[in-house]
Amino acid sequence: MAGKKHGGNTVAAVTSIAKPIAERLGLILWDVKFVKEGASWYLRIFIDKPGGVTLDDCEAMSRAVNDPLDEADPISQAYFLEVSSPGIERELSRPEHFEAMKGRDVSVNLYRPTEDGTKEIIATLIGLDGDSILLTDLDGTEFAINRKDAASVRLYDCEDDFSAADGGLDETEN
Repeated sequence: MAGKKHGGNTVAAVTSIAKPIAERLGLILWDVKFVKEGASWYLRIFIDKPGGVTLDDCEAMSRAVNDPLDEADPISQAYFLEVSSPGIERELSRPEHFEAMKGRDVSVNLYRPTEDGTKEIIATLIGLDGDSILLTDLDGTEFAINRKDAASVRLYDCEDDFSAADGGLDETEN
């Protein structure tokens, strides 16, 4: 797939195309990433649903989004399309991810180690407050980490059947 970029952010353009398609299929659009690995570009669409994503869900989403992406042509170079589940240790990157996963254990990998040399913090997610990730440690002590200090935030011990009813994912775009 190749074409001209019509301006704007690639991820935002793909999200605006993929989100209504996912909803029609009974899926939640978790995330969209456009990354270069080696000489190749990959458009990765992550989907979710209560009870988990099946291979059939990924195939249905891939087939349903393929033609609309070709028609809209938001990507200027050739790329590979991949559709998958965000996985058990899903990355939390958007505010709605943090909202949906409140109360769950997360692993926060830091760019720089703390004073005691720790580069990974495992704690319970309270939520976001502006630019701060609010957490609780094993002793129940609340603390905050600035989002810009976190290289990644992932679920640490995710339940197998993510459910929108368990805290849900409000799919507002950012």
